[in-house]
Amino acid sequence: METVFLLSFLVLVALGVPIAFSLCLSVSVILFYFMHMPQILVPQIMYTGIDSFSFMAVPFFMLAGSFMSQGGVARRLVDFASSLVGSLPGGLAQVVAVSGMFFAAISGSSAATTAAIGVIMIDEMEKRGYDRVFSTGVVAAGGTVGIVIPPSITMVVYGAIAGVSVGELFMGGFAPGILMGISMCVLSYIICSRRGWKGVGAFSMKRVIVSFKSSFFALLTPLIIIGGIYGGIFTPTESAAVAAVYAIFVGLFIYKELKLRDFPKIIFSAVISTTMIMFIVGGAKVFGWLLTNLEIPHRIGMAFVNFTSSPIVFLLMMNVLLLILGTLVNASAAVIILTPIFLPVAEKMGIDPLFFGVLMVVNLAIGCITPPVGLDLFVASAITKIPIEKVMKAVTPYLLVLIADLLILTFFPSIITFVPHILR
Repeated sequence: METVFLLSFLVLVALGVPIAFSLCLSVSVILFYFMHMPQILVPQIMYTGIDSFSFMAVPFFMLAGSFMSQGGVARRLVDFASSLVGSLPGGLAQVVAVSGMFFAAISGSSAATTAAIGVIMIDEMEKRGYDRVFSTGVVAAGGTVGIVIPPSITMVVYGAIAGVSVGELFMGGFAPGILMGISMCVLSYIICSRRGWKGVGAFSMKRVIVSFKSSFFALLTPLIIIGGIYGGIFTPTESAAVAAVYAIFVGLFIYKELKLRDFPKIIFSAVISTTMIMFIVGGAKVFGWLLTNLEIPHRIGMAFVNFTSSPIVFLLMMNVLLLILGTLVNASAAVIILTPIFLPVAEKMGIDPLFFGVLMVVNLAIGCITPPVGLDLFVASAITKIPIEKVMKAVTPYLLVLIADLLILTFFPSIITFVPHILR
């Protein structure tokens, strides 16, 4: 029965069936043919799986990201990033990485970060002589920090499942996200220097100050979220609602680029995105429920314990598994499926659940640009119409650098846990 369950899921995914349907249908097969239980259990478990106060943060962060993007925030963040690093060799490629870090602190989504930065930067890079394929790969890589730097929707999901403080997860995500961004900047500098792609203009402190003032209210968003949580002003879920209201205020009254007529389109877009995520979360909850009933997590956990007692070996094995799974499954779904399986094993080995959660998110973020099915690859390819195989080739150096970052985080967990532990 267990073999049929897992095989049916893998076959459905391989056939291109959407992940949420694959999760639910594989469970339905077992319920109908083996357990003889009513199919009504599937929607009931889906509903109970998403009926959580913590998950209310998802639609609000989606709204905040959409309002910020439509309200001129993305462009101002790109201008500020350009003032900082645009004059260096390969400046525009580095602007992508820095802009990605800034926009990640607003959107909470890697795909949204890739789309927002790509629409602005790819054509500009091509005008400046950059290869369009390379530009597409840089943008795809730059979007990976979208679910690492807080606020992160995937971290909200992990916190709800694992019972770990979302605020601490957010604080733990800053250092890995910055490490990933800086690494991509260094790699872009090396590649572009070799190819002769120079910076744009000369560095000007005046321009930095002007662009900082212009983007100040956008950059204030993560400070409001993190400061409010740690100041005890509001919960992580409430912070998402505050972020959405703040995004509306900034777009309407400060930047004045957001119009009331834009609201229906923005809200509808956020509703669609939220529905997709919550459907996947619900499907993953059903999948996880059956996994637990079949005692698969327990058996996998015992197999890991019998195979190795070393936390490092366990984490390295988890890294490989998550890098592969991240190409096939939505990050939030992967967190819901795998957390109940592997978190108990990690805790038995003395691994901090906070560290384990952030490391999972970093893994799944890298999976967004891992062939053959990395989500950010398809988003960037859709913007430029560049064939996906060419984007994969362009993104490979960035993939290798991000994997090196992952290994650094694995061997030096204090990079993740230092700030959250200080603030406890």
